[in-house]
Amino acid sequence: MSQLFLEQLLNGVQLGMFLFLVSAGLTLVFGFMNIINLAHGSLFMIGAYAMALIGGVTGSFLAALVLSVPVVACAAWVIEIVIIRRLHARDHLDQVLATFALILFINEGTTMLFGRVPLFLDVPESLSGTVTLPGGVTYPLYRVAIIGAGLAVALALWLIIARTRVGMQIRAGTTNRETVEQLGVNIDRLNTLIFVVGAMFAGLAGALAGPLTSVEVGMGENLLILCFVCVVIGGIGSIRGAMLGAITVGVVDTMGRAFVPDILGRFLDPATASGISAGLSSMSIYLLMVVVLVFRPTGLFPVARSV
Repeated sequence: MSQLFLEQLLNGVQLGMFLFLVSAGLTLVFGFMNIINLAHGSLFMIGAYAMALIGGVTGSFLAALVLSVPVVACAAWVIEIVIIRRLHARDHLDQVLATFALILFINEGTTMLFGRVPLFLDVPESLSGTVTLPGGVTYPLYRVAIIGAGLAVALALWLIIARTRVGMQIRAGTTNRETVEQLGVNIDRLNTLIFVVGAMFAGLAGALAGPLTSVEVGMGENLLILCFVCVVIGGIGSIRGAMLGAITVGVVDTMGRAFVPDILGRFLDPATASGISAGLSSMSIYLLMVVVLVFRPTGLFPVARSV
């Protein structure tokens, strides 16, 4: 039982790392640019397809991983210049409608290029083994590498936000955008940088997810819903909050799906327990969000804003 618990806990942390990579860009874009970007999950999907396409051409996992991120960055740059930049003066309803239309456009374009048959990627041979953790628990090496990559990205992002001039401008702009603009900062260029960097994180998550799941049209949309939950729990505009929210959501979701059926099975017949547990497992993260918002309406680590 303890081995199963540890395995599922690690699975939850690994899911949390995926959620953080996507949520970090989402919370930066909304916190600084005040843009609700429903198409952020599509950038996750572009990263996965770029990984599959480049990996098929080069036969190298590392080359595909390295090259897929710039592909997503280029796509995000075009999207920001052509569409997102025109939405700054619009209200959130217009932003939701425009980015939802962008989802449909990207999905249809992907279908035209790759069809609707899912693509499957293999775990690279160098990462296909297992590692033995304390207590004798074995765990897939590739999943450990994903956790390590997520932690490395989180550290790098924290250093950028906390220790660099650009990070200072981002933090100041999230708190008081008008003042930063009046001080001579090129807001348009900073917006583009934030949007592209956020997209690169999402694309990296998509590329890493390729060997673990099927690469298919719309694969980022369900993940995006979880990422919005992470952002709300952590606090809009907060990288620290996105990290904590993502890990919490990943662990709660994974643990719920793993153990709720067994717990209910001790009190109910198997058919009833299976039906109820499926619903409870899906509801668990939303119940968590409700509990957090009752006590902390602005999230766990809200970013102070001028009024």
